[in-house]
Amino acid sequence: MFCNDFFLFTLNRLRQVLNEQANGKYKLSVNDFIVKASGLALKDVPEVNSSWQDTYIRKYNSADIAVAVATENGLITPIVNGVEGKGLSFISNSVKEMAARAKENKLAPHEYQGGTFTISNLGMFNITSFSAIVNPPHSGILAVGTVQDKLVLDESSEKGFAVSKVCSFTCSFDHRTVDGAVGARFMGRFTSYLEDPITM
Repeated sequence: MFCNDFFLFTLNRLRQVLNEQANGKYKLSVNDFIVKASGLALKDVPEVNSSWQDTYIRKYNSADIAVAVATENGLITPIVNGVEGKGLSFISNSVKEMAARAKENKLAPHEYQGGTFTISNLGMFNITSFSAIVNPPHSGILAVGTVQDKLVLDESSEKGFAVSKVCSFTCSFDHRTVDGAVGARFMGRFTSYLEDPITM
C-alpha cells in the first residue's frame, strides 16, 4: 500500500482555464485528471497493467480503467477503455454518462466487466483517506480521498504560510504481480502527471 498527499494548485488552475474554454461542451473534474494520469502511468509502468493468472502473469496493451460508482444496488465499475489515448474531455463525458446509466441500472455487461485497473473515489463523502481492496483480476486499485484545505509554508506570503488544496491518494497492489519497487515507480509516474498536468 502506497500513500501520497498531492497539492492541487497547478492542476486546478489548468482545469479552470480548460473549463472556461469548453463553452459548455464538457466540465472537467479533478477525478478526470486522476483517471487520465492513471492511464498514462499504466503505460509507463506496464507491470501494473497486468493480472495474475495462476501460472503466469498477463500484461495488457490497453489501460482500461474501472471507475467505481455507488448505486442503490451496490458498487459498480463502469470502464473507460484505452484511457492512455483518450483526451480529458472524452474521459470526462464518458465517466459522467456511464455513471448516470449505472445508477439507473442501464449499463451493458461489457461496460462494467473486465478492465485492468480500478479507481475508487470517496471524496464526495468527505473521507480524508482510505485503502481499497484490489478488485481481481486487477493488479492495483487507487483510493482517492476528499480535497482538503491545508496550511503550507509560503515564503512569498506576508504571513509565511498559505492555504492550499490537498488530496490524498492510496494505492493497493496484488504483490504477486507488483512488488514494492514497481508500485513506488507507478505512484511516482502518476503524481508526476498531476504535478505537470499540461503533459496529459
